[in-house]
Amino acid sequence: MAGNLDIAANRVSVKYRRADVAKRILWTLASPLFRWSPRVAFGWRSVLLRVFGARIGRHVRLEPSVTIPMPWNLTIGDWSAVGAGVRLYSLGAIKLGSSVTISQGAHLCAGTHDYTDPRMPLMKPPVSVSDEAWICADAFVGPGVTVGEGAVIGARAVVVKDVESWTVVVGNPARVVKRRSFGALG
Repeated sequence: MAGNLDIAANRVSVKYRRADVAKRILWTLASPLFRWSPRVAFGWRSVLLRVFGARIGRHVRLEPSVTIPMPWNLTIGDWSAVGAGVRLYSLGAIKLGSSVTISQGAHLCAGTHDYTDPRMPLMKPPVSVSDEAWICADAFVGPGVTVGEGAVIGARAVVVKDVESWTVVVGNPARVVKRRSFGALG
């Protein structure tokens, strides 16, 4: 049934506060300092993100090709690493715990639209990745998902539901294939 969506209403709706729009413009102007920094300049990139409101722990490694549209919505714990080409789509909050690994090409998405409403309003459900979890290459973690402690999201998996601690999930949609045996030994 064509014509049921109200795209005009979506386009005129206010999706961001003026302060967020101003910060996004400033971040867009400053982001080449992030992207063009030498690969080994992990500390520099952390400092730059902190200037824009991100909460970045100690010894964090972010590759220069990581995409972060709104750094002020980002929290990363100590000793975490974010690989090349990762997209941290931080329209809403994205929280990475300590000792988290996000492998190359992964996409964590904290933004979507309410498809049940003809105006398709923007929604910003948070994404949380708990301590010691690993999001493998090219995986997708959808809006509102919590990845439990020590969980592993397999390469190219699509995760749209919470993942229990110390489990391994693979596939599209992601399904549990095993438990990590050393998780409870901590």
